[in-house]
Amino acid sequence: MTDVTLSSARPVAAKRPGGASIGPRWTNALFVAPYMVFYVLLLVYPLFKGIWMSLLQSDMFDDTSKFSGLANYYRLFNDKVFIGTVWNTVLFVVMTVPVFVVIGLLLALALNRSDRTAAALRAIFFGTSVLSVTIVTIIWKMMYMPGNGAIASVMRYFGLDPIAFTTTASLALPAIAITTIWWIIGLPMMLFLAALQQIPGELYEAAALDNASRARSFWSITLPSIRRTMLVVVIYEIVAQFQLFGQAQLLTQGGPNNASRPIVQFIYEQGFRSWNLGYAAAASEILFVIMAVAALAQFFASRKRVEE
Repeated sequence: MTDVTLSSARPVAAKRPGGASIGPRWTNALFVAPYMVFYVLLLVYPLFKGIWMSLLQSDMFDDTSKFSGLANYYRLFNDKVFIGTVWNTVLFVVMTVPVFVVIGLLLALALNRSDRTAAALRAIFFGTSVLSVTIVTIIWKMMYMPGNGAIASVMRYFGLDPIAFTTTASLALPAIAITTIWWIIGLPMMLFLAALQQIPGELYEAAALDNASRARSFWSITLPSIRRTMLVVVIYEIVAQFQLFGQAQLLTQGGPNNASRPIVQFIYEQGFRSWNLGYAAAASEILFVIMAVAALAQFFASRKRVEE
């Protein structure tokens, strides 16, 4: 009786109509093999190669590389310029990411309509996102020029003295942040718009029958429905803004006095101007860790709130 029971409890393999059993087949891996090859070559290998390079004293003009252990990291943590770039980058993320979320959501709420005016405004706001960083910085250089710039002209009109935004230490990084927000605000707006359009209209109709105010509907229906999209926007923008480079390089060159130099610009200068590859690789790994910690912290915090 026991043998019968045990044999009947064994899983039976499913069979095709022709009688052949359906089981795991290694040939199915061929469908994902092309992706895995490129994934390993373009992501996994460079990651571990960068970690290895950060442990070397490597120079572009010298074929020999000497293993130095954690010497590059020790040097970085005692480098005041690098510490300043870390602070600049973190401050830039703090200045931009909340604005992307708040203004992006407000624009999405205002333009979540089907009329032509809303469609035109959506196209205008999103249109800046497809511009290259070179075009964006040229536009804002003309805006920030203290002589004949657009902002300076407006300030003179009201009897105020023009401000040199890109050459003032306390204003250079905020000027880059404003440029970046103007450039990329269309993407979070469109993500929030897509989320808002997925909310069933019946929920708002039921709230209206209960005499719920707009504010009450927003807090009780809209926000809970788009929390996951908000999480995506926050994590994406954190990762993206930690990689600040083009705007700082073209607008301020990291000045004045390193006041707007981000980590990526420091890595670029060490690796491709000073040719100190090991030092640049170590800075890259520190940036990777900072981005991962920030993104994971936001992910777990937001996930906890969503589950609650």
